[in-house]
Amino acid sequence: MTADQGLNENEIPKAYSAKDVEQKWLEFWHDNNLFRASADSAKPAYTVSIPPPNVTGSLHMGHALGVTLQDTLVRWKRMLGYEALYVPGTDHAGIATQTAIERHLIKTQGKTRKEFSREDFLKYVFSWKDEYEARILNQLKKVGASLDFSRLRFTMDEGCSKAVRTIFKKMYDDGLIYRGDYLVNWDPVTQTAIADDEVEYEDRSSFLWHFKYPMEDGSGFVEIATTRPETMLGDVAIAVSPKDERYKAMVGKRALLPFLNRPLPIVNDRRIDPEFGTGMVKITPAHDPNDYQIGLDLNLPMINIMTPDGRINENGGSFQGMTMAEARAAIIREMKALGLLIKEEPHNHRVGVSYRSKAVIEPYLSKQWFVRMSGFKDELRAAVETKEVRLIPDNWANTYFHWIDNLRDWCISRQLWWGHRIPVWYHKNDPDKVICHDGEGVPEEVMKAPDEWIQEEDVLDTWFSSGLWPFSILGWPEKTQDLKKFYPNSVLLTGHDILFFWVARMILMGKYAMDKFPFPEVVLHGLIYGKSYWRNNPEGGITYCNDLERVDFDMGKPLPKEVQSKWEKMSKTKGNVIDPLEIIELYGTDAMRMALASSATQSREIDLDRRRFEEFKNFANKVWNGARFVFMNLGGENPLTKEEFQKGLDESLLSLEDRWILSTLSRTVAEVNNKLENYLFDQAALQAYDFFWQEFCSYFVEIAKPFLFGKQGTQQQRKNKQKLLAIVLCQSIRLLHPMAPFITEELFQLLKGKIGGGDVTEGIDPYTKDALQALQAKAAAVAPYPSVLRKEDQSKEIDLAFDLVGKVVYSIRNLRGEMQVPPGEETEVHIIGHPSDSAMESIQQNDTIIKALVKVKSVNFHTEEPKLNFSSHQTVEGLKIMIPLPQTLIKQEKARLAKEENRLQYQLDKLSKQLSSEEFVAKAPQELVAKQRGDMEKADRDLAEVRRKIVEIDNCLA
Repeated sequence: MTADQGLNENEIPKAYSAKDVEQKWLEFWHDNNLFRASADSAKPAYTVSIPPPNVTGSLHMGHALGVTLQDTLVRWKRMLGYEALYVPGTDHAGIATQTAIERHLIKTQGKTRKEFSREDFLKYVFSWKDEYEARILNQLKKVGASLDFSRLRFTMDEGCSKAVRTIFKKMYDDGLIYRGDYLVNWDPVTQTAIADDEVEYEDRSSFLWHFKYPMEDGSGFVEIATTRPETMLGDVAIAVSPKDERYKAMVGKRALLPFLNRPLPIVNDRRIDPEFGTGMVKITPAHDPNDYQIGLDLNLPMINIMTPDGRINENGGSFQGMTMAEARAAIIREMKALGLLIKEEPHNHRVGVSYRSKAVIEPYLSKQWFVRMSGFKDELRAAVETKEVRLIPDNWANTYFHWIDNLRDWCISRQLWWGHRIPVWYHKNDPDKVICHDGEGVPEEVMKAPDEWIQEEDVLDTWFSSGLWPFSILGWPEKTQDLKKFYPNSVLLTGHDILFFWVARMILMGKYAMDKFPFPEVVLHGLIYGKSYWRNNPEGGITYCNDLERVDFDMGKPLPKEVQSKWEKMSKTKGNVIDPLEIIELYGTDAMRMALASSATQSREIDLDRRRFEEFKNFANKVWNGARFVFMNLGGENPLTKEEFQKGLDESLLSLEDRWILSTLSRTVAEVNNKLENYLFDQAALQAYDFFWQEFCSYFVEIAKPFLFGKQGTQQQRKNKQKLLAIVLCQSIRLLHPMAPFITEELFQLLKGKIGGGDVTEGIDPYTKDALQALQAKAAAVAPYPSVLRKEDQSKEIDLAFDLVGKVVYSIRNLRGEMQVPPGEETEVHIIGHPSDSAMESIQQNDTIIKALVKVKSVNFHTEEPKLNFSSHQTVEGLKIMIPLPQTLIKQEKARLAKEENRLQYQLDKLSKQLSSEEFVAKAPQELVAKQRGDMEKADRDLAEVRRKIVEIDNCLA
């Protein structure tokens, strides 16, 4: 496929077919390496690294949004002359991928992970990864992402793995990574620890249970209150506030734990709130973060009662083997039977759940690896405070600072097989003897005595390797040319939901490893919400509507009374997911990209209306039809040849509409560039869209038609109009290209085949010069992006003059509408004003615009108002616009008035007969009589007016 194999202007289909265009240009771009960046280039670098999608499935609409916005920036900068590098890649996604594969193995083979060796399981995962990665990369191409696939990366490829080992050892040697017993957030479903910011919180209705524990000395009972009865099996003490007078005498005594008879010392601790519950708090250091800190401070024992899969272990006595939920129910039941349950009170409880598996998180004491975060706090805060890293929109800064202020050490170990295995070996006979190794394979000491050493089983948190992404993809720790040229990245664009998971970790790692923050700007876009629809079930609960109903409702079908709806985060369960590949199939990639870009306001939530895709499919057709008209009128009986186009515009022949379109184009180009510079994607997309359809197609093309069709102007003016159409089309499609790359590439190549390939001669106007230079490019994707060519052409005077004509045209259209003049019917237009009035003079000089935009028989100018029968009028800036009713409509009006005369005469006769009856006047309510007399007077007046108009029409037709 070469660029000149596109359609010629005589073969352009009437309707745009995205399917026929998209694959063709995808192959052309990649076959010609148009997106391959060079580290040796003298151009300024512009780098964007894709937030790597997980290798667990397929792209969703959130990915499509992010890629559309990233690619818009990259294409724009590439066209502006930057050496633009857009790096593709995928993430191994430890927990998500391993969970998906374990489910798949159980479903297909009836086996769990532990029935495989680690090596065999990982071979299976890698084959899964290869399959799904290929699918994801193909989807990225379909979305139109201009990625440099020669630099494809994977977070567990050889280079990224080396980077992970290198940074781990550096941090370990610097004392920033340590291993220790620590209370972690434990996911009992995936059986791994997760970081604090991977925990989501939900408010759930529960209870506060009040229990009695007997005193060891038999002197009575103490009353405690808890929201988690199952954790009492791990109780080691009871704490009270030192300010609580009720319990001062009890401090130092001991209570007994029911079931296990474990002595529990009663201790003082300043952190206890005397107002909560009974003021006595059971202390379970191994299963509560607050109790853990109390346990450390008071040197209390820490008793773990839970197995990794969330069941009660041997420390739970008779409750061993139960799940935590089962143990809760059993303990409440037993305490009640023993007479130790005092009461239960309704209580709203904030429950942590895993953002991956949605399992309830259990605080769990285990040996884990951590990054010591205290040394990074100040630097992380300063990065954003000093604007070295700018968060956009800036209202995210406070959220970021709140996270920094509450930062705890980062738990980086995960109890998985899939991921970067921690590069640490322990001596079997002396576990405190540790080797941290950043090389490939095993350390030399281990090779010499393999039976004496064992490698750490855990893998690193996925976000640890992802935190290195901006520089590991460029070759770090090697000092590569790519790293020198393309680091720091130019911008990070991602969803706001991973500000802490990923963005903050990249800021930390980039500064630590490279002594430079990884990007100067972070654009945080909103999350996509879809509309969910459901019916309430009579027995309780809800049922979500099926896919067919949902699509109908999305497209505007009225909701039945029993159906409710609201905007929610997209979820397969709720049925409100919109598949980007389905949208591409139905509407085309450009329609999807434009819909997404135009929806990307800087709000936290993007309510994605399916009708937007239909709207922008129509837009693509409008662009196609507008361009098709231009192509057809560059050819035909009076074609514009390449040689003629090369001569440039005759600027002495430029009329008001010509100067107006150049002024508007120049201003639009400046505004779209400014909006993209400030990441206002929605405004950039809509301004480029509005210019093409409103100013160019709806106005300028329509005004040019009489010249193109030989009904107006000279041959020279016709050629000038053809050149302007080509110039404006060339700039418009390049203006739209970053957002709608496929249709604009097709049109660019057609235009290139028609008028491209010529030399740029000295002395021609800047607009022709710009078009000729642009059309020398191999593709729109690498053509120069429009810039302001001559700022003085942005003329307020021209804009005001054209705006006045536009107001007159609008007024004439309004009058025709009010008079119900059929669209194809010509009317006379009379404009009355003072001859010295500048507005009158301007309209007289440009009446050809009015004739091109409205169906008029003639435009007549007067200093005094002419006598016109049956006319309507409006005033525009001191000018009176009058339109007489056409003859055909006058005859129709006479027929209508005749019917009205008969109706009014019948009404009048009926009322007169009623009111002439003395019996009716005497017996009817006086209010009714008064109303009837009023109706008769009105009918009499209306009849006289109708008859007057009929006489007027007869005189007019005579």
